[in-house]
Amino acid sequence: MWQKAAVGTLALWCSALGCGGATLTALPEHLRPDPFGGIVAADRVAGAAPARELTLEAARGGYASCHLLVSLSETGPYRLAWKTLPAATGVEVKLFREWFHFLPASNSYYPDALIPIQAPYAARLPDAENRIPKQTTQSFWVDVWVPPSAAPGEYKMTAALEANGTVVTLPLQLQVLPAIVPAEDPVAIDHNSYGTSWLATEYPRLRSRMGAGFFESPRMFQLIHAYHRIFYEHRGIFHQLGYGHAGKVGPEFAPRLAGSGKHKHVADWALYDQHYGPLLDGSAFAKTHRGAKPIPFVYLPINPEWPASFEWWGEPGYEREFVNVVSEMERHFREKGWTATRFEMFFNHKKRYKGFAWDGDETRFVKDYAYFPEYARLLKLAVPADSPVKFVFRADVSWTMERQWRELKGIVNFWVCGGGMFRWYPYAPKMLKDRGDIVWTYGGTPPVTEPSSHITIEVLRAWMQGVQGFTRWQTTAAGADPWFQFNGGAETLIYPGDRFGLAEPLPSIRLKLERNAVQDLALLGSFAGRQDANRLRAGAAKAFNDTLPAEWWAPRPPLADGNPEDWSNADIEDASPVTPKFGKLLDAAAWQRVRRYVFDLAREAH
Repeated sequence: MWQKAAVGTLALWCSALGCGGATLTALPEHLRPDPFGGIVAADRVAGAAPARELTLEAARGGYASCHLLVSLSETGPYRLAWKTLPAATGVEVKLFREWFHFLPASNSYYPDALIPIQAPYAARLPDAENRIPKQTTQSFWVDVWVPPSAAPGEYKMTAALEANGTVVTLPLQLQVLPAIVPAEDPVAIDHNSYGTSWLATEYPRLRSRMGAGFFESPRMFQLIHAYHRIFYEHRGIFHQLGYGHAGKVGPEFAPRLAGSGKHKHVADWALYDQHYGPLLDGSAFAKTHRGAKPIPFVYLPINPEWPASFEWWGEPGYEREFVNVVSEMERHFREKGWTATRFEMFFNHKKRYKGFAWDGDETRFVKDYAYFPEYARLLKLAVPADSPVKFVFRADVSWTMERQWRELKGIVNFWVCGGGMFRWYPYAPKMLKDRGDIVWTYGGTPPVTEPSSHITIEVLRAWMQGVQGFTRWQTTAAGADPWFQFNGGAETLIYPGDRFGLAEPLPSIRLKLERNAVQDLALLGSFAGRQDANRLRAGAAKAFNDTLPAEWWAPRPPLADGNPEDWSNADIEDASPVTPKFGKLLDAAAWQRVRRYVFDLAREAH
């Protein structure tokens, strides 16, 4: 079974090199390993240590995950094999090599990027590519997919390590519950990005092969689709803004225009359709476990400089250009059948970047509100009232969100609210949703040096607060050298595969943890018809960090009743302290307690 001939050859090789002892152990997903056989500092909890066997639990239609650790006491080769389950079970296992990123600031290594591998996998320790002095351990991420059709019960899997002329095995037991994870996500976890120039930087090999035509090539669009696909497969969505603060739109993000004034029109849809067609009809996702489904949200290229020149703002020509082009867009989308996606008119500029003299994003000054009703009027002129195409007016708000909710009622209908200040307004989700608005919150991404549970905080908070989604504002900026001079990953959840000869993005451990949390919440939400929703929220909060649901909000500070035009960032920070239960007291095992709570409910239900 474990290829005895290969073992014999390996024994001679190891003997010649004087290889030391070999061990094969496992850790649950929330305990990230270090390259020396231990657990990274941020995830250490009392009594936790690598084990020689492990039991995983999974609901059907979901994933179970863990780490495998190959450890050698001396330099030498090894071979990792995997005894798969029969194809008839439908259970699939994928293995990834974990990359240990060096963080100069703390002189430490944390695993995050995941490189797909095929078993059996042969390598050496220390790993020459990762360049870790005195490395004794290489870790691997195990992803086990359990389809909805899988039979509940116990499944036995085995990993095997060949080294030193011997075979060490590690049993993994998979317990599949009768419960099925709903296909729909309980909250939309959004991953934001800007433009495409970073793709050329992060994929230099691909760029050199494509030459000057890279940005308009089919290969670039395939790469963009791969980014959408990786987030979709991990129960998230991807937003990619196609214009800059001065309004310049990338040609791949908008149809090509021609003419001016009453003659302004769309001249060519080719690049736009190549980019967005597979995303808006769902075909880009046909081969995923989740199946073909159109993206739920997408930025439009509309901004003060597109499709009409802001030079003519307030003149009849601006209105004519805007209405002409946006009307054509509505007609094109309708004819293509792109009616499942919400197309967002969204203004991302700030006056301090000197593109325009008003803030469209995180509007602070009340005088800037005047532009919003005018753009709503133009959009209403362009889009027929009975159009099946879903246009929404999105605003990302912070400083004056409470006033904007009042004064822009009926104008903005998609609110993405700064998560810190939003906690001051517990009445907001119901108020906004009752009038038909969409409400999300936004914030950042915890770096790898935070306990692993921190990637799940905002997933749970969005669900606890009753909003429909959460946006991580930047998730593709891995840094100039994430491999050996890593800054922590607070602006990325994926990595470029170019270094490993892959023209596609690589997932991270944090992205996998986030996915698993979303699927657990989807399962928890499915019990709402049988149990009180408030009771479910209270149970999840108690399990996560021993809190009450009310503690996921914050007391309204005196600052909130002052004039936001007088606030400073320091004032906001002082009014939004991080309480210990959400900070230094939150341990790596927090989400595992939530999962136990969810799975206990699942067992009771069956």
